[in-house]
Amino acid sequence: MRISKLLCVLAAAFFISVHSFAQSPKTKKADAAYNNWQWSEAIELYKKALTKIDNKTLKAEVLFKMGESYKHINDMKNAEGSYTKAVKAKYPDPRAQLYLADCQKAQEKYTDAMTSYEAYKKLVPSDPRGEDGVKSCTIAQKWKDSPTRHEVTICPFNSKVLDFAPSYADKKYNTIWFSSMREGAAGSGTDGTTGQSFSDIYEVKRDKKGAWNTPAPVDKIINTGEGEGSMVFNKKKDAVYFTRCPKETKKTLGCMIMVSTKKGNGWGPAEEIVLCADSFTVGHPAINADQTILYFASDMPGGLGGKDLWKVKLDKQHKPVGDPINLGPMINTANDEMFPYVTESALYFASNGLIGMGGLDNFKAAISGDGFSVPENLKFPINSAADDFGICIESKNENGFFTSSRAGGKGMDDIYEFRLPPVLFSLAGVVKDVDSGEPVIGATVKLIGSDGSSVESKSDATGNYRFDFTPDGKRYVNANVSYTVSGAMEKYLSDTKDFTTVGIETQTDFAKDLALKSIKKDPIRLPDILYDLAAWDLKPQYQDSLAGLVKTLNQNPNLVIELGSHTDTRGDGKSNEILAQKRAQSVVDYLVSKGIAGDRMVAKGYGENRPINTDKQIAALATEEEKEAAHQKNRRSEFKVLREDYIPKEDPNSKLAPKIQNVDEEDE
Repeated sequence: MRISKLLCVLAAAFFISVHSFAQSPKTKKADAAYNNWQWSEAIELYKKALTKIDNKTLKAEVLFKMGESYKHINDMKNAEGSYTKAVKAKYPDPRAQLYLADCQKAQEKYTDAMTSYEAYKKLVPSDPRGEDGVKSCTIAQKWKDSPTRHEVTICPFNSKVLDFAPSYADKKYNTIWFSSMREGAAGSGTDGTTGQSFSDIYEVKRDKKGAWNTPAPVDKIINTGEGEGSMVFNKKKDAVYFTRCPKETKKTLGCMIMVSTKKGNGWGPAEEIVLCADSFTVGHPAINADQTILYFASDMPGGLGGKDLWKVKLDKQHKPVGDPINLGPMINTANDEMFPYVTESALYFASNGLIGMGGLDNFKAAISGDGFSVPENLKFPINSAADDFGICIESKNENGFFTSSRAGGKGMDDIYEFRLPPVLFSLAGVVKDVDSGEPVIGATVKLIGSDGSSVESKSDATGNYRFDFTPDGKRYVNANVSYTVSGAMEKYLSDTKDFTTVGIETQTDFAKDLALKSIKKDPIRLPDILYDLAAWDLKPQYQDSLAGLVKTLNQNPNLVIELGSHTDTRGDGKSNEILAQKRAQSVVDYLVSKGIAGDRMVAKGYGENRPINTDKQIAALATEEEKEAAHQKNRRSEFKVLREDYIPKEDPNSKLAPKIQNVDEEDE
């Protein structure tokens, strides 16, 4: 966690909470450095003072201040040690226990941190930070064990010191401006808060091969002898808003937001955007797409505590219109919210007040009118136990950069790049003859997506087909799309299968086999449709049995079929013919109700004229159950293909059922 260094960089004395303590002659110089945010100097002076202090109360106070100073320069190990000693020395402020827990969490000592948060809960049960701390330790480990799909890499242009707050400087996302305390800064001297140079803004570019050049300081009209910090460009990239923190040896001045516009190949003089009184500090600018709303962080009055995010309207001359507006409790907390970044649909920012993994975490909140949705933690690996902040993101995808003080970096705060690789999908299957099981070679396989996409392929010599992603980025199956894949072949009935990628966030290889039925002269039996004795009405529970036929006719719009209905051989022959006619009529009426054109169906009632099992065969069966089953096979409905050249009438709403034909023995 480099919260204080980072804030010094962006804001010299930007946003550091300082507590008032009684002065002692033995700690006078150390207290002066501490109160002026000179953390590195304060640590050394307090070390010397400790050797001369006998008073237990004063020693406990010094230990707490040392813990604060170490925390502000991101030395979490020594900060933890100082806070631990302060707690043991019975320092009266319960925040020592809370900050000890924070330091432990920042080092991923989640078990120790939970114990410390529980201790703080007992000291201050009304403060939600204790319970939130316990929750954050649990959820942090969970997020780390189940990371998001983001790929995070450290940028090669980082230095051994502070590099932070990247921002896109061109429309193609290949040029980055960022803040750094590396050698070569425009200002002379050393920043006492960090022991490093005052920060400047640098530019770095990536070539067509993806290689970064050597960072170079930007225009001297922007970089001065003072500290320049986080910045943001407008949509046209011809104006830049940035933080400037004046350098003053005798007193601390608040930071301010500056704006500069392009002048030819360079930049014009930077002008301050006055947002509050000099006694308060502002920084971390973000701008909306039409450059009418400026977002920023500030400790000005009216906030919810710590540093809050605010917004203010701007006119065409970059001047504030009206007073700044606090973004409210949906975004801000009693702790710190900083580093806003705005896209057309969302606000990104860093917070150490919302439940996170430790230190500052990156959050996202959807913009809805003048309000925001509940902030969403971006989780691991974008966030970590350390400070993660200063995010910038491309407008059309989830690629971008952010700053982190996590372990494994090159220096103190480092800039990292993140990318969200696409979720890759493929579709494969085999086209087979449904009866023989043999592959159907050369079948046309069509893939149609709900996004309007359509692509065709052919089944190969083994009946296989495949729609795969290719190395050059071509993708046939995309995320958040529903698909229908169909197989068609001459002299076969088509088959279709449906699948969807909606809501699937992991790479998936879909398998959809297609079964084509050969169009033969032999009738194709439909699933059993049972009627009550001497009845012909189609019961609702058997309507689903015709769903396959409806699907087949819709998939094969060129077919004309004969639909036949049969009875068993019991009863009067003429009555059976009439019964079969009515049963066939009920099936036809149902198909017409489902949108099948009546002139595509030739319906015939066969009665008992075409039994599968003859009376002689049935009589030879041993049991009544077997005989009844044989009769049931005779009571059937079938269809067969008559033609494959159907052309719809001009009026597609004309779907009249044909007259049922009776079939007498003589007609057979």
